Amino acid sequence: MRCALVSTRTDLRKLLGSEIARIAPSVEVVDHCATGLDADVRMALAWHPPADAFERYPELQAVCSTGAGVDSFVACPSLKPGIDVVRVVDPEQARMMAGFVAWHVISHQRGFAAYQAQQRAQVWRTIPQRSAQSVPVGILGFGAMGQCVAQHLGALGFPVMAWSRTAKQAPPSVRTFHGSDGLVTMLVETEVLVNLLPLTAETVGIIDGRVFACMRRGGYLIHVGRGEHMVEDDLLPALDSGQLAGAALDVFNMEPLPPSHPFWRHPNIVVTPHDACDASPGAVASTLLAIANALQSGKRPPHVVDRERGY
Repeated sequence: MRCALVSTRTDLRKLLGSEIARIAPSVEVVDHCATGLDADVRMALAWHPPADAFERYPELQAVCSTGAGVDSFVACPSLKPGIDVVRVVDPEQARMMAGFVAWHVISHQRGFAAYQAQQRAQVWRTIPQRSAQSVPVGILGFGAMGQCVAQHLGALGFPVMAWSRTAKQAPPSVRTFHGSDGLVTMLVETEVLVNLLPLTAETVGIIDGRVFACMRRGGYLIHVGRGEHMVEDDLLPALDSGQLAGAALDVFNMEPLPPSHPFWRHPNIVVTPHDACDASPGAVASTLLAIANALQSGKRPPHVVDRERGY
């Protein structure tokens, strides 16, 4: 079965090619058809597809995202109704995200930024230690990623809360909240806020000055969802006033982050280049194989997202 590779990442074939050939040899990956039509393509593997990308494939039945988010597919005008959008479910990717988040939560808890500043100044001074139990963490979004992050933080001793649009089941160790009232209730108890939301019309701009004001003073933001979730102009006042002690930002409204952007130079912001975690090549290849097998059997692929909800 032919699968078109549609991506702004020029290194994608190099990263995925050998694993797809090993795990899914029945899937023939072809480069995106820039002009004309390719009626033999029934699947597409994509990341941030151009607006007209899927017009080239009249027999397309399913598209697969190379990352956890599918917002760029849902918003793509050339993706016709009835074409399934499939996300890669990779437990290792979720564990990588959990490790990334834990790094920043512990850094805030233990004051590692202050130790780094003391090292640069050649100052030998201890910092009063805080227990993990004294640092409540609130997670926005409680899908596969959020659940894995909650599990790992709970194992480290942090009190964990989670908010989602609608009510979700959770283990007793995680307090859950939902809806607009639930968000405020969680925020007032939150010291570290972790954003893992999907990007939908309802979540654009959800993290703003009002959210920061609701959190515990001296709180910390870990922003690993989508750049559009946060009103960037509201972050610096929250940091400069001391309402937030710091922020770890992995996603931005404009990527790459422009060199002139003040986030680069703020002493209490940690910038990483949208690299918190990636789906493994093996997981992507396994997902392609599952899609191909389903289509050949006349079935719907696994892990199809609800295009109306956006996740």
